[in-house]
Amino acid sequence: MGVGTASKNTKRKPGLKKELSLFQIFIIGVVGAVGTAALFSPAGMTAIAGPGSILAWIIGALFYASIGLTYVELSAVHPEAGGPSRYSLYTHGRFTNLINAFADLIWYLFIPPVEALAVVEGLDYFFPTLLTSSGAPTLAGAVIGVILLLLFVPFNYFGVRKFGKSTAAFGVIKIVAYVIVALGLAFVFFNAKNFTGYSGGFAPFGFAGIFSAIPLAMFAFGGIRVIPDYAEELKSKSFLWKAIILTIIGQSLIYLLFDAVFVGGINWASTAITSLGATAAGQWSSLSNLVGNPFVYLAGNYNALWLLVIAAFVGIIGPFVTGYIYLGGGSRLLFAMGRSGIVNKSMKKLNETYAIPYISLVIFAIVGSVVAFIAAPLPSIYGLLTDAVVAGYIGFSTNPVAMIISRRQGTTRKPLLGRAGPVIAPIAFAAASLIVFWSGWPSVPYAILILTVAVAVFAYWFKVWEHFNNSIWYIVYIAFLLFMTAIGSAGLYNTVPFIEASAVVVVVSVLLFYPWGIASGLKVAYEKKGITTLE
Repeated sequence: MGVGTASKNTKRKPGLKKELSLFQIFIIGVVGAVGTAALFSPAGMTAIAGPGSILAWIIGALFYASIGLTYVELSAVHPEAGGPSRYSLYTHGRFTNLINAFADLIWYLFIPPVEALAVVEGLDYFFPTLLTSSGAPTLAGAVIGVILLLLFVPFNYFGVRKFGKSTAAFGVIKIVAYVIVALGLAFVFFNAKNFTGYSGGFAPFGFAGIFSAIPLAMFAFGGIRVIPDYAEELKSKSFLWKAIILTIIGQSLIYLLFDAVFVGGINWASTAITSLGATAAGQWSSLSNLVGNPFVYLAGNYNALWLLVIAAFVGIIGPFVTGYIYLGGGSRLLFAMGRSGIVNKSMKKLNETYAIPYISLVIFAIVGSVVAFIAAPLPSIYGLLTDAVVAGYIGFSTNPVAMIISRRQGTTRKPLLGRAGPVIAPIAFAAASLIVFWSGWPSVPYAILILTVAVAVFAYWFKVWEHFNNSIWYIVYIAFLLFMTAIGSAGLYNTVPFIEASAVVVVVSVLLFYPWGIASGLKVAYEKKGITTLE
């Protein structure tokens, strides 16, 4: 039974409502992406790459653009709620889809707690009892984090129309506030010498430093993933590719602005910087000691009260909006997994009044609250949160392969990318592979460990063993990335230099796993009653 159909003798089941406009889904994409990472990544990336962090953002944008283009074509073919967690179902069957969907699910489960705790970090500037000296939340900070996460629920519960309108309003305010903070800091203090005037110049740590900084950028760009999750609730599916392209461009410009302002806004002579351990100008690695929101930190130490107020507002509203968007996107993903038969079928139940997957929403809120709270008694879990979202990058890898197979199956009748598709696909696959590899140790093994446990448990519980042979390429590919991470320069054994190891990842991924993945695809798109039907 397809969407919007019902037999004459059967009452029509409530479906998702098509109520999001192009402007609303574009704002959802941009403000969903521009959250914690825009505020915190510039400092972390600059500590690794120096002023070369700007180039890392540009490379990251190009990488993610190639991945984003695969979403453009696939979402047009399968405009479904939580679509990215189902593309591989049609091309490789159930077991590959199980792995792919849980990789995405781990990403979504951990981001709302990360964003809630990022709001706590913004509040800590005014209430300095919310964070420990290491940056992990105190008990009070964790409790506030839980309260904030629960406040994400009402924004998602009362229907997608209200969600779209409220997000558009808050989103515009958020973007304007972000731009004011960036330009305000540049006005208060900006030193162009910071870009080239110190030891090592623009790239003091070489290309290895620039490449190592890219995963921090990719955490920011990952927000584009949320757009296809709302595909079934758009007024027109043509909005999808437009919103994806506009979001990639819009967030790239914002990230570059923030990074340039941060680099140029460092006053090496100020106590704010020397207190981090910088004994001389140009000691970029000392920035890794910065705890809390870097832009609130800088504004507070430049005695610009008006800017501090706006920066604090950004540090609070920015992650808050991103958090509730991801909670909504995650509930669509779990809803899609219910349709695919790899989690309990209750996950696909819709609220009859508001037409939202309310059980999935509640499950996400509960899990997120637990994760946020245990970050206080178990501070190591706080670092694990950001490490584990690497699983989402693993999920990217199926897209380029699925796009080509979908064409061969005949499912994609009018490919949006045209003849460029077969060129973009291997580039996107290489980019996805490098993003995982560059995430380093222990992020990759943490993510793979959680993914492996989840897949094993749910495969056994829901008896999802169909098409296991079609997933072998994906399993071996993940093991290969784990192995390369272990022996790479940022890994456990540090036996292969960074550049050489990166080259190996690209060559093996493109020449072995990419064609193997295509060869492992189903000749005919997978279809089974009760699983691929959108009801």
